[in-house]
Amino acid sequence: MEVKDSNGTILSEGDSVFVIKDLKVKGSSSTIKRGQVVKNIRLTNSADEIEGRVDKQVMVLKTCFLKKS
Repeated sequence: MEVKDSNGTILSEGDSVFVIKDLKVKGSSSTIKRGQVVKNIRLTNSADEIEGRVDKQVMVLKTCFLKKS
């Protein structure tokens, strides 16, 4: 299973990505700002989601809002 970012670049475990759009966090009033770097990502069982640590919290992010750095 290949996991690809918004540009079609293949992502792998441990890559760094950055957010290309402001994202609202479900269940919280906070947002993830455009340009925020997510380091050391982990792949999930889904081809369109990754796990990453954002502001000291582990979150699942959609790959369509990410770009490999």
